Amino acid sequence: MPSSADLTPITTSAPQLPLMAPDLALKTYQDKLARQASLLSGYSDETVIHAELVDTKQQGQYELRRSYTAPHTLSYQKVKFEGDGFVKTNVIGRILQSEVDLVQKGNSADMAITERNYRFNYKGRDIIDGHSVHVYQLKPRKKRPGLFKGRVYIDAQTGNILRAEGSLVKSPSFFVKKVEFVQDYTDVKGFTFPTYLRTIAKARIIGLAIVHVFHRGYEPQVASVVANTAATR
Repeated sequence: MPSSADLTPITTSAPQLPLMAPDLALKTYQDKLARQASLLSGYSDETVIHAELVDTKQQGQYELRRSYTAPHTLSYQKVKFEGDGFVKTNVIGRILQSEVDLVQKGNSADMAITERNYRFNYKGRDIIDGHSVHVYQLKPRKKRPGLFKGRVYIDAQTGNILRAEGSLVKSPSFFVKKVEFVQDYTDVKGFTFPTYLRTIAKARIIGLAIVHVFHRGYEPQVASVVANTAATR
């Protein structure tokens, strides 16, 4: 019979993926983005927006259900609001409307973080939340709404984008002078979605506004699944 020493369990760790070269990581990221654009027909999620006006100390928090149907339909269903009505109407309300307008009028390919819209300049390696990432400096090829100058961080093992940060090259409205942001991403069922956005905006009338946006509970819809469902009705 084996002794207790012979019965010591053997533990193995999951194999680590090799680190990609910067060019390969960038190509992998863009290939995944193109695949997502062709397969993802829509999604829904739970969105929480917290906004604060620094000068007046007014703030509010809105809980919503967000739904997107490719390529031009974005809507929000109200769940709960707490806080100042001015913040609800003049800060969060304007943010929601601008996003809906941008989706309705724009082409998602014109706003995507790709080499079609940006020049990528490699800046080296870094660590984000324990992930080794390649860092790229971005400069937009055109001064178009929704584009920014800043940096993106792409996972060196998977090619997934983990973070984007910078400032918008064109103000979303006359009343907003400058917008700086940091946005984090995650992978859900093979698709990449934003999970957290922190925005600092300098506005002409209301002063400095800080907005935090949280997304959770993503439910992606795949094009083939939607098509099959419609065909059986």
